[in-house]
Formats: sequence, C-alpha cells, structure tokens
Amino acid sequence: MANAFAPQSLIRCQLSRHAETAGIFQPKQWRASLASPNPKSLFSEENRSKLIGWSLAGALALGLSLAGPDFADAKIGVNKPALLPKEFSPVIDVAGFLSPGQEIRLVQKIAELEKNTGYKLRILAQNYPDTPGLAVKDFWHVDENTIVFVADPTFGNILHFNVGELIDANVPHNFWSRVSGKYGNMFYWKEKGEDAAIEAAVTAISKCLTEPNSTNCSEIQL
Repeated sequence: MANAFAPQSLIRCQLSRHAETAGIFQPKQWRASLASPNPKSLFSEENRSKLIGWSLAGALALGLSLAGPDFADAKIGVNKPALLPKEFSPVIDVAGFLSPGQEIRLVQKIAELEKNTGYKLRILAQNYPDTPGLAVKDFWHVDENTIVFVADPTFGNILHFNVGELIDANVPHNFWSRVSGKYGNMFYWKEKGEDAAIEAAVTAISKCLTEPNSTNCSEIQL
C-alpha cells in the first residue's frame, strides 16, 4: 500500500492524511481545489462533505494502491445499504469474522474509548464486494472524530484505516501503518485468524488514543 492518487504535499489538507498509505482515490477536481490559494475554500461545508465521502470511499475500497485506470470504476461505487444492520452498531461484520461474544467485547471497548476520548471507532468487516460500502458514512455519521476501520483480507493485508483529521493531528503519523503491518499482514491473520487481527488492532488503537503521547503509539506490542 504505497502509492496514492494525491500529491504528498497535499495530504495534510485532507480528512485522512493516510491517503498515501491507504491508496485513497482523489478525483481530479478535488486535487485542483486543494491547490487553491484560498485555504478557506478547502474547508467549506460543501467541500468537507465531498472530501469525507471520497476519502471514505478509498478506505472502503480496501485502501489498495491500485494504479490502473479501472480503480475508480471497480472499487469506488459500492453502496449497499441493504447490508447495514437494522439497529445502530459501531461494529458491522458482514464477513462473519467475529463471534457474537467478540462483537460484544469490541462494542464495549469502542464505547469506553469514545467515553474517555471523544473519538469514534467504527469497524466494518467485509469481503469485497460484499459490503455496505459508502452507506456506512451516513449510518455512522462519519466526521473528523471518526476512525473507519475496514477489515478485509481480499488482497493480503486485512487492516485498512480512514482516520479523521482531528484524530490524525494527535497521533504519530506512522502509527496506523505500524498497526497494519504488525497485525494485518497475511502471515499473522492466517495463523491466528481474522478475528484475532481485528481484536489486536482495536486494543492497540485504544491504548494509543487513550495516551497518545506515551509509547503506546510508537511501540506496538503483540
């Protein structure tokens, strides 16, 4: 996951600075607006809404660094609200990776994290293209305080993150790639299971966000 569809110098202006590591697709017209000399135009309500949608689309497309011309058509258009649960939950497991008990534990951890920090962690476990996709944006009310964690093993690494701007500003920039590299690699989740990779990542995220200035963000422990 190395290439991005936005220049490195512009990533700081985006909702998720991790567009480069997540392979997030950025439409040409938005790249042009990022280069505008008027910084206020970057964060208008209209542009911010568009940016959240496009940035989230990249995360929901597995965060893959697909440089081919078919990337946008093949990976951006998934929007299946029928796959959303009937009642709100911060964890949506359409892939069946988690047991009911694991899902309950994750929901409890997420609630505790949100209570202590104000940060919203949301987990979508999927096997692309069987995913609600962009429908989660409104379902979860994704904003600058939200992490959308997409667990999908389709192309190797199972862990993909779309990180809200206000969270990103308080966490070391390499934290997300460290978590993804340690717990999301194919050797880890094939040996221990997709569920173990998800739970380990949530534990690491919770520790880091609770104490972002500690070694919890720089040293990812097994």
